[in-house]
Amino acid sequence: MTTVSATDVRKNWSTTLDTVVRERPVFVRRVRDDVTIIDRSTLDNVLSFFDLSAHRYIEDDGSLTLSSVDLDLAVNAPDEESARMALAKEIKEYAEDFYNDFALWSKAPNRKKHVPFVLKALTLNETEIAEEIICLDGRS
Repeated sequence: MTTVSATDVRKNWSTTLDTVVRERPVFVRRVRDDVTIIDRSTLDNVLSFFDLSAHRYIEDDGSLTLSSVDLDLAVNAPDEESARMALAKEIKEYAEDFYNDFALWSKAPNRKKHVPFVLKALTLNETEIAEEIICLDGRS
């Protein structure tokens, strides 16, 4: 992997960003810190492998519960469309809360696996999240 020093990036900020946007991600080293600068379309491509899936349960009252497969979130609504939108809203709020305290949650043993789903949710609006949710039949 080709790594660029932080000093060189700072001196050539505009050129570095042009490289990131037009050519490839840039790997940067600052003392002991390693950072990657990546453009949005490449990030979207990387995150496309992480599905926002939910188990679908039809309740006795006819309502529908969606329970996220990878995040500890569940919603109940009268129909699937409403449930998708409600879950999308919960996912977006969770992602924003996670991001606001990223230093804590990204290292927590029970939450660090959420990082790609959080990043994906942060790049989408609620409608796009709802459209991305893959509903799987849950077991009774």
